[in-house]
Amino acid sequence: MPHLSLASVLQESALRRPDKVAAVEGARQATYGELWRLALRRAGALRAAGVRPGDRVALLGLNTIDFVTAYYGILARGAVVVPVAPMLVADEIAFLLEDAGARVAFVADELQDVVAAGAEAAGVRVLRLGSDDALAAEPEALREAREPLDPAVLFYTSGTTGRPKGAVLTHFNLTMNVFVNAYTANNIVADDVMFGCLPLFHTFGQTVALNGTFLVGGTLILQPRFEPEQALALMNEHGVTAFLGVPTMYMALLAAVRAAGAGATLPDLRLCVSGGAPLPIKVLEEFNTTFDVTIQEGYGLSETSPTATVNQLEYGVEPGSIGHAIWGVEVEIADPDVDDAIVLKDVGEVGEIVIRGHDVFAGYHGRPEATAGAIVDGWFRSGDLGAKDERGFLRIVDRKKDLILRGGYNVYPREVEEVMMRHPDVDQVAVVGVPHDTHGEEVLAVVVLREDAGAPDADALLAWVGERVARHKRPRMVRFVDELPLGPSRKVLKRELRDRFAGETAPAPEPS
Repeated sequence: MPHLSLASVLQESALRRPDKVAAVEGARQATYGELWRLALRRAGALRAAGVRPGDRVALLGLNTIDFVTAYYGILARGAVVVPVAPMLVADEIAFLLEDAGARVAFVADELQDVVAAGAEAAGVRVLRLGSDDALAAEPEALREAREPLDPAVLFYTSGTTGRPKGAVLTHFNLTMNVFVNAYTANNIVADDVMFGCLPLFHTFGQTVALNGTFLVGGTLILQPRFEPEQALALMNEHGVTAFLGVPTMYMALLAAVRAAGAGATLPDLRLCVSGGAPLPIKVLEEFNTTFDVTIQEGYGLSETSPTATVNQLEYGVEPGSIGHAIWGVEVEIADPDVDDAIVLKDVGEVGEIVIRGHDVFAGYHGRPEATAGAIVDGWFRSGDLGAKDERGFLRIVDRKKDLILRGGYNVYPREVEEVMMRHPDVDQVAVVGVPHDTHGEEVLAVVVLREDAGAPDADALLAWVGERVARHKRPRMVRFVDELPLGPSRKVLKRELRDRFAGETAPAPEPS
């Protein structure tokens, strides 16, 4: 078998550009050569801790240079990276470590206390990233050789339908996705300065921002935790040219610009990519105008390495769409009601988005039944509803589980959200279904108002929406909140909203 390692992303750039600054974190910066030497020292520390090639090593940290060296150190040792969201509590951490079968956990110093209890429960040794034990005195001479289909990273899904599942991504999956993203989908170049605010424990930040930037030899500006005002300042300070984010980040940056006023200094961005969740067209349009850039919206999942589609300049950019499938990948629309086979739908018909190609994962760790349900006839079933037009542009309609069935009619929340986002007082909105005795489900809109909006007026907002959407789609209830609940990757957690407002079946216009 040929050898292939995701660690080559950093190793090759260290050989070609050893003295170029690769990563900047506050006042600290590191060249490619320095990062690779530190990664090999991390690999040596793992060897000393008894980690063998193929073992799983958990990694808990923020967007820091230490995280970067630990990530590539695990790969250089030939072990499997198990990224863990740093905001999890001890019981959640213990479950992930046990389920993954992790031998060791690399942990940022500031997270040691919360991790310690979970690691102890799982019987996993903790190595603090700032300790001597996490950096061997002598680096490994070489990285370990791996085969293309060997596991490289074990990404745990968000667990929206129960306990998180570990998606096994191979060296082949991730290396191909990095190459295709960097060279054909997003066209990242060595002169780019990428802003690294996407969480590196998440597949979007890891594959597209971190590995994509390092593959071409660019510079990554790390922000440990996303904060929009600081993000704008850092982008201006370092001459950032590329920004990758989820919709809530784009919304937050726009709010920060509005708060700064007409004199705000804006970075000169060349490349902007949005993913992780559908980007409201109003936000896309406002951001493009404000920053004089064209956002390329894309789509993917942990199980697809992550990128499956993106708006690519060769095809043109279509606002409201997720573009075309990336090179070497097929994305089609299938009948969502046929479970044991893939029955493709016609152009323009709504169905389940299905994917096959080099990006599709090897399966769920230790869950063969879940894998069999997710990969059917060689296609990965995404659980997302979408459609493809006659030009090949794909659109997400909604998640299957977010579909609202009101009085026998399908209501797609995203369609209603797009309309409500056009209201001048609405900053963010999430539309969910709540139980109703007569209709089965009722349509509820949970709204965050702009800072300059007047007093909340649910009746006026409902009347405004009622003029713009069909009767069966109209929200009958509005709840005003200060903020929407976000998950580790800053996606809106609609399940929390459904649970929170499940018992409410009558309008209540007062703010919560």
